[in-house]
Amino acid sequence: MPHGGGEGYDPVGARDIRAARRARKRRMRTGRRRGAPRTALAIAFVAFLVFGPQLIERYLVPAVEPYLPGADVPPRGVDAAERPLGSPPAAGDSTSYRLFPAPDDGQEFLAYDPCRPVHYVVRPDHAPPGSDALVREAVAEVAAATGLRFVDDGATDEAPSDDRELYQPDRYGKKWAPVLIAWSTPEHNPELAGDIAGMGGSSYTSTAGSPWVFVAGQVELDAPDLADLMDHPLGREHVRAIIMHELGHVVGLDHVDDPTQLMHADANNVTRFGDGDLAGLARLGAGACVPEL
Repeated sequence: MPHGGGEGYDPVGARDIRAARRARKRRMRTGRRRGAPRTALAIAFVAFLVFGPQLIERYLVPAVEPYLPGADVPPRGVDAAERPLGSPPAAGDSTSYRLFPAPDDGQEFLAYDPCRPVHYVVRPDHAPPGSDALVREAVAEVAAATGLRFVDDGATDEAPSDDRELYQPDRYGKKWAPVLIAWSTPEHNPELAGDIAGMGGSSYTSTAGSPWVFVAGQVELDAPDLADLMDHPLGREHVRAIIMHELGHVVGLDHVDDPTQLMHADANNVTRFGDGDLAGLARLGAGACVPEL
């Protein structure tokens, strides 16, 4: 059966986040010189009376909004380290991979920030027996191939959604929402009907002057079909491969036409990442660190 889609989602709240981060950076750089002439002070005072309200609304308010109750973005730099948390293996020579392009022409592809852990949660509703181990094994394969550090935040009751909120502090704390791995059904998501076994992807955003990065993702798996598949010979290996395929989409791999690669769109009896998949995953693990986000 086909593995399913891996669309890149439109940026959510990117404009607000850019404004907030830009304001904070500029505010940190401003300062007043000692011994400023009185004329300059008077001009500054008059300018503040005229332009102050607009400046406060444009710069100060966005700068403090992430720290206020009800904010729709996390505080800057949550979980961010000074250097990457891991190292990807050397990328091979294969070119049988495709990366999701960034919305900015000056940036080649999208990836997660390697200086932050990639948190993930699992919604166990409808999960086939024994599938928890397959999820852990699939995550470990992606972590090893990218050098990204994945952190298991446990179970969740959050349902997958096309309109998923990227920041849910009441549920997950003051950080970007973790990658959601959810067992679902065609009744919940008609796109899983037929031959589609799963879907995966991530949402991305940016801050002024910094690269676009993925901040949250989700995987939705067809529980009834995969439960049936697990009962077949080598079924567990194929289910794990489907989860790996969808996680490949989450971290930034698109479909390829090469049937020897796991990221091929259709069923091809491949149960491990191929040389092209691994080359692409290694590149994705060497993305940019964005502590400003």
